Parts: sequence; C-alpha cells; structure tokens
Amino acid sequence: MAADLLGPAEIRELAARLGVAPTKRLGQNFVHDPNTVRRIAAAAGLSTADVALEVGPGLGSLTLGLLAVAGHVHAVEIDPVLAGALPETVTRHAGAPAAERLTVHLADALRITADDLGDPAPTALVANLPYNVAVPVVLHLLAELPSLRQGLVMVQKEVADRLVAGPGSRTYGIPSVKLAWYADARSAGRVPPNVFWPVPNVDSGLVAFTRREPPRTDVPRKRVFAVVDAAFAQRRKTLRAALAGWAGGPDRAAEALVAAGVDPGARGESLTVGQFAAIAASAPVTASTAE
Repeated sequence: MAADLLGPAEIRELAARLGVAPTKRLGQNFVHDPNTVRRIAAAAGLSTADVALEVGPGLGSLTLGLLAVAGHVHAVEIDPVLAGALPETVTRHAGAPAAERLTVHLADALRITADDLGDPAPTALVANLPYNVAVPVVLHLLAELPSLRQGLVMVQKEVADRLVAGPGSRTYGIPSVKLAWYADARSAGRVPPNVFWPVPNVDSGLVAFTRREPPRTDVPRKRVFAVVDAAFAQRRKTLRAALAGWAGGPDRAAEALVAAGVDPGARGESLTVGQFAAIAASAPVTASTAE
C-alpha cells in the first residue's frame, strides 16, 4: 500500500481530532505539503537498507514519506499526544505493514541514547527539526549514535547557513566547526514558509551531511570543543587573547598556537576544525584544558 501523504485538510482535521495546537515552546511547525515531503524523502537518498531517525515527527507528514523509502523509522517525539497518535496515523494512511516498520519513542531527543533506540540502529537522521533546539539536537545525536552515517535536516535558513559555512565566512562559527568535527555538510536547498502550519516568519533550509572520521583521534572531542567555544566567545579578539582563559594565560595560549602552526594574531573565524584540534593537542594539560 502506497502512503497517502497528509495535505492541509488532513493536517487540520487530525490536529482538531487530537486537540493539538502547535506551540512555540516546542518549536512546532507542521509540514502540510506532500510535494515538500516527497522532496525531502528523495533528497535524503535512503534505501530499504537504511534505518531513518526522525526527531519531532509531529502529526506524521514526514514519517509517512520516510516509511515509503526506508526499511525502518525511529520517531522520537516529546509530546505524548502526538507520540501516541502516530502509529494509528501511519496505519490509516500507509497500512499496517508500514506501521510495523515504525518505532515511536516518547522522549527528549537531547537525552536519547543508542540504548534507548535499540535495534535496528539508525543509519540516517532525517527530520524537520524544531528551530529552537536544532543545533544541539544534531550535535547530540552525532555524538551519541555512531551508527548515523548521513543526514538531511530541515532547520531555520539562518541556522542552515551557519551549519554549512566554511572558514572565513561571515556566518562561520561554533555550529559550523562542531558539525565539521563529525561530518561534511552542504546546503540542500531552501524551503518556503507556506508549506508549514502555522506559517513561520522565516524561510527554512535543508542541510545534508555525511559522517567522516574526526580530523584527529589523539585529542578528546570535549577538549577541542572547549577551544572552539573560547575562540568564538570573543570572536573579534585575536586567538592569543581569546584563548588566554582556556590555556592559562596569553603566553601559554600563544605557545599552543605556535606549536599548532597557527598565527597567534589570527581569529577563530579563519580556522578549520583540524586547526582547532591541533591547538587542543598542543596545549599543556591544565585544570582548564583537561577535558
């Protein structure tokens, strides 16, 4: 049975029957355009060998599209009403066999672990992420779920630009570097506001990523991320000054930068993730740099 995707009328009818009204607190904007769902499902490049992880399935629009192309879907939903209704929605619009390939988890995606999800392990993150937690969710899931090999997420366009930005870009910052630790990312297109209910006042963007090995394995991720956080906390300062608190003083910061082959007069926005890792590896371990 082919999936009967949800349009505007079906979305509103389902929401009314469940007594659901989208809330800003949970960042809920439901996709009600079947063509957008088809576009996302196709762009994700999934096959029946893939296990999709969807965060914030809401009323099930994208869930139906993912079940049409993936072998299994894990749907993580924090709203108990929406989580409880999702299997019935899938059964009604895609049939019982599709519902058997769906596992719904009533959980906060920022706290989910591989053990929570169980088998089959997810291989791809495909989701319309709530705007207010999009970056933390992506980074948490990549850290917690080594089985994730790829992803396609829909986020606020401004956030999408930051996630895919490269060194030297005006939008390059902490999200750009931290995602680059895990994966190669690229823009996969723009999504207009009118495909959502309620209509947001901003455009959305699609970000595709493919996991790769981190740039270095001899330094802990947390230590590298501490350098990144310090560098961008005062992004207009030179790295010698910005990293002084982290390294235990400006002189120690300069020593670590020189040892890493980085100009102490440079700024964080000009460095690659590999250079940040080199700085973290070069600094002597002190109380502030231990992690």
